[in-house]
Amino acid sequence: MLSVSVVSINILIALLFSLGAAPILVWIERRVAGFIQDRLGPNRCNIKGIRLGGLIQSFADMLKLVFKEDYKPSSIKEGFLFSLSPVIVFVCSYLTFLVIPFADDLHIGSETFMMQALPLEFGLLWFLAFAGLSVYGIIIGGWASNNKYSLLGAIRAAAQVISYEASMGLSLVSVLIIYGTINLGNMVDYQGQLLFGFIPAWGIVLQPVAALLFVVTAFAETNRTPFDIAEGESEIVGGFHTEYSAMRFGLFFVGEYVAMSASSALIVTLFLGGYHIPWLNTAALQAHVNVIFVAIMILLPFGSYYFARWITKNNRWPQVGDIRNKEAAWLKKILLIVNILVVTLLGSFLLFGLSDDGVNISVAALQIITFAFKLLLVNFFFVWVRWTLPRFRYDQLQDLGWKVLLPLALANIFFTALFVVGFGV
Repeated sequence: MLSVSVVSINILIALLFSLGAAPILVWIERRVAGFIQDRLGPNRCNIKGIRLGGLIQSFADMLKLVFKEDYKPSSIKEGFLFSLSPVIVFVCSYLTFLVIPFADDLHIGSETFMMQALPLEFGLLWFLAFAGLSVYGIIIGGWASNNKYSLLGAIRAAAQVISYEASMGLSLVSVLIIYGTINLGNMVDYQGQLLFGFIPAWGIVLQPVAALLFVVTAFAETNRTPFDIAEGESEIVGGFHTEYSAMRFGLFFVGEYVAMSASSALIVTLFLGGYHIPWLNTAALQAHVNVIFVAIMILLPFGSYYFARWITKNNRWPQVGDIRNKEAAWLKKILLIVNILVVTLLGSFLLFGLSDDGVNISVAALQIITFAFKLLLVNFFFVWVRWTLPRFRYDQLQDLGWKVLLPLALANIFFTALFVVGFGV
């Protein structure tokens, strides 16, 4: 029974971090776009006056896609493949997230559980396999649409995957040389060490060139700007998804954000210490969990206060009796209740103490929160780059992939291997 419960929780967390994060990422996308373009972004859609800073707009858009007319042109001959392609993109994007560890192994009694939805030893290979397969959905969709713009998008996607996939794989070879394993959990464990006693041994410190190469190729992997040439709206209408509408388009749309979240999760896992809090690995957290609880109890009210100020910013509607003006009061009440519950819970832990199993569960919860925070920051970086850099031309992407990224990846492998052999690390 315990095993089933932990596995179910792991699957639920993976769903929340991938599929469940899609509406939040859409909201972040719009808010960041509004900030960069000097406008407010979504802030009017509400439920009984509750806007959640514009997040309700994302749920409204999801409902719109569900109930929108599912139109398919009569010129399409391969109807099955036309419908299958967005499913391939979505499923492959989701499956890549299942092997990401979001906490250290959880020990309860005599049992040990890997804190990932799919506890595989070869997690990195699983990620690369399904990430590479997702482009087939784009290619098939563009071809099956029987549209010249869609076909151009499919051809571009095929050329793009050839240009960056080799560099992405080779950028990870040097990482494997350092970590000595393909198990993602073991890689995160390695990053819990300290270099020279005070520098976290994160992948971005040990392999900065590999981190840069992987981040750049991850943008191409997820078809995000500046490497979204397969759907370049200003050039080929909508590229591979020109003929898609309603939930067929919705699967492409959500699949892109799930893929972005999965790539961000792998970047966190490989290069940003995974679920580790800086200078506090699992053993240190277990030894100082009471200190962490006290810090949370002190900082939580301040964080809630500034969060309430931010979420209610520009929430002053001039119309007398506008229902949206009530959101600030409701939010303050909810935050007050949450603060009281959290402080009471943590205070009871401090007062009555925790068993060994309780300490392990508390540490796992702290690590999941840490992983979620890092994941949010990397996703924010993806969004910021999209609204900062222009789209690369088709030939510029090829030049970057073959003339810059590939030689850099090969040189990094050579010097990494030389260092490891020379110093016996």
